[in-house]
Amino acid sequence: MGNTLEGKVVLVTGASSGIGEATALALSAEGALVAAGARRVDRLESLVHKAPGELLALDLDVTDQDSVRAAVAKTVERFGALDILVNNAGVMLTGPIAGADTTEWTRMVETNLLGSMYTVHAALPYLLERKGTVLQVSSTSGRFASAYGGVYAATKFGVTAFSESLRQEVTAQGVRVVVIEPGFVATELADHITDPPTRAAAQEMAASMRTLQPEDIANAVVYAVTQPQHVAVNEILIRPTDQTP
Repeated sequence: MGNTLEGKVVLVTGASSGIGEATALALSAEGALVAAGARRVDRLESLVHKAPGELLALDLDVTDQDSVRAAVAKTVERFGALDILVNNAGVMLTGPIAGADTTEWTRMVETNLLGSMYTVHAALPYLLERKGTVLQVSSTSGRFASAYGGVYAATKFGVTAFSESLRQEVTAQGVRVVVIEPGFVATELADHITDPPTRAAAQEMAASMRTLQPEDIANAVVYAVTQPQHVAVNEILIRPTDQTP
């Protein structure tokens, strides 16, 4: 059996729905003290009541470095340390490259890539102190780019590259780096796609299979962060059985 998370302090970004919410609840159930950050703070209030253990709701916008630093500081102020960072905040605004609204590209790069980098940067001093864990929620798109997902894939490939560099820098100091790459998960992610044909295609693909549930990814997170200290689960690729690409 892996280690218990009793008393471990975790910060989860993008915790207002989907994978982030499920992960915050799963880690709380394992005994962790959880700080849950998101822009939709109203949704976090219900999470506070649902969590089995103590949960701190944080107003967090990962694209804003001041917001990120403040969230890390509040976590440490409340719980006295930081052991695990779950970098989950992300947006998927897929669509064709030709004629794209490039403000959506900026939003994806700022949230998915820079946001996760900013959060690592702010949390790292505390994680080094505790020989903690950085867990990055990437995507199958972080390995396989496809048509209409170019910029989203570029951000996720970027997360993978950044994570590997980070791993090489900190692993000898006892900090573990984990990348989890989910395939189709039943979340709100695809609902935010503004290009109608791409949104319809994503919904159609999701409807054609038994999609993963957010809890399936949360279980993978729990597995990775509860391994003995000498075991680093660096990468987990997890798809629905029915997903081919």
